[in-house]
Amino acid sequence: MNKVDETANRIYKLAHVWRLRHFSDQAYLIVLSVAAGLLSGLAAVLLKTGVHELSGLLLRLSRAAAPWGGGLRLIYPLVGVLLTVLFVRYAAGGAIGHGIPSVLLAISRRKGELPPRNMYTSMIASTLTVSFGGSVGLEAPIVSTGSAIGSNLGRWCRLSPKNVKMLLGCGAAGAIAGIFKAPIAGILFVVEVLMFDLSMTTAVPLLLSSLTASLVAYFLMGHGVQFAFTVTTPFALSQVPYYILLGGFCAATSLYFLRATDKVEGWFAQMRGPWLRMLVGGVMMGVMVFLFPPLFGEGYGMLTNLLGGSSQSLFDSSLFQHLGDSPWAVLAMLAALILFKGVATATTIGSGGVGGTFGPSLVVGGLSGYFVAMVFNLLGLPMQDPANFALVGMAAVMTGVMHAPFMATFLIAEITGGYALLIPLMLASAVTYLVVNPFEHHSIYARKLAAKGDLMTHDKDHSAWQLMDMHKLIESNFVPVREGDTLRALVEAIQNSQRNLFPVLTAEGRFRGVIVLDDVKRVIFKPDLYDVCTVDQYMHPLEEGDLVRYDDTLTDVVAKFRVSNRYNLVVLDTHDRYIGFISRANTFSAYRQFISEASDE
Repeated sequence: MNKVDETANRIYKLAHVWRLRHFSDQAYLIVLSVAAGLLSGLAAVLLKTGVHELSGLLLRLSRAAAPWGGGLRLIYPLVGVLLTVLFVRYAAGGAIGHGIPSVLLAISRRKGELPPRNMYTSMIASTLTVSFGGSVGLEAPIVSTGSAIGSNLGRWCRLSPKNVKMLLGCGAAGAIAGIFKAPIAGILFVVEVLMFDLSMTTAVPLLLSSLTASLVAYFLMGHGVQFAFTVTTPFALSQVPYYILLGGFCAATSLYFLRATDKVEGWFAQMRGPWLRMLVGGVMMGVMVFLFPPLFGEGYGMLTNLLGGSSQSLFDSSLFQHLGDSPWAVLAMLAALILFKGVATATTIGSGGVGGTFGPSLVVGGLSGYFVAMVFNLLGLPMQDPANFALVGMAAVMTGVMHAPFMATFLIAEITGGYALLIPLMLASAVTYLVVNPFEHHSIYARKLAAKGDLMTHDKDHSAWQLMDMHKLIESNFVPVREGDTLRALVEAIQNSQRNLFPVLTAEGRFRGVIVLDDVKRVIFKPDLYDVCTVDQYMHPLEEGDLVRYDDTLTDVVAKFRVSNRYNLVVLDTHDRYIGFISRANTFSAYRQFISEASDE
């Protein structure tokens, strides 16, 4: 240990002693949760401000360069992806995590630990991507940043893994609360998307972190953090059927968004080499932004204009600018943006850009709601307020994509400064969720982790069996005997073993059965039988229900324990070769330990 480490340890010990004298564990966690909220709120403000200023500068430059401004928009996305790839490859060590999925993986598999570099790399990379027109959101990078801040704050203070996870959640809640000025949405994001259990132990730190981050955002940016809108047209009971139809349309839009992003990202993943992906993706994004300028960046500016009733803004700086006065042209442009936003998002990410799908799902939802309201109005049905439908559509598509109906509902309620649309928000979100759930059981962030068995869920039993490593429970200190061996070989095996089970194997190592010590107690003391009897006479050939494969999950193992009266199951590989035993007692003991460590109480 060098002098720097010795000094650091000495300082930590002194600080730890002082803390124990002046703060209880709960008070200490509260202080750290406020610190996590403060730092994540500052990070959110810094990220939003940096992207706003840089993207604004680039757009002003393109307008000033007329008639070549459109040409600049063609190359901006390629430049942004190039800078991002260079930064990730040469400055960030080649990897910066995968946004919210990396946070979920840290919670499930890595005791809440995130690399310290995640506190800044996502911010820098996403700033380069979005400022130059990448059609992704900043929410996932800021959640990754806030989570890393909380995680490393807990690790630096040498907290237990349970409390490190709690501070990770506080950082994530603060990030969402800071970027939207929505503290309730920040808490619900952690509960629904990151799948934290909300108990008295976690509720207070999450609340304080979210509140602190929101106050930081208000203090530094006022109402300019994201976008704000005041509802002027109240909800009427007669609108219920129309909001139900909106929920159905948003469900279809959500499924399309999920399928389109999957397809495009998969297509990019098949390309050889990052430079080819960057070139193809950058050119594709440039063409899409050139044809549909609202696809440039996050898209919140376009949403703000729509909510204000300015549908003409959809055509600004586009080849179709002369069509902006036609309502049918507006409808066609909305449909095109709904179809291409998911493609643009996946193209940005697949080509090497850094960003998330949180913002794009909000944008697609707003476009969907506005589209549905316009269709109703053009068909001569009772007039609907497009702004209200856009807001409700935002919550509905977010619910379909992220499986977070409460977070989506309260996010829009907090953005609008009240609960005037609470009933239609809940109604449309519920319809969307019910339609989407049979097709997609997990959110866009969790489904790949769930497929690999790496997802922590609210169901602790399911999570325990899914996340525990069966291989660590395999016991291999059993002494085997060979098929056809004499009783003498079994006696020698008994002398060398401390177990009461003896697997019988072929010469190639394939499992044939098992001998139980109790069954041979009488004969092992009869030396005259040692060379007469064989182990085959005392072997129990086991059925398939008594065997597990090395690639099985603990869920499979537990299912077999529940239907079998065996205390031990034999573990074989795919070629029926013997590996070891797994015991009922050790399995359920490991389960109890996992539950104890994962408990929030």
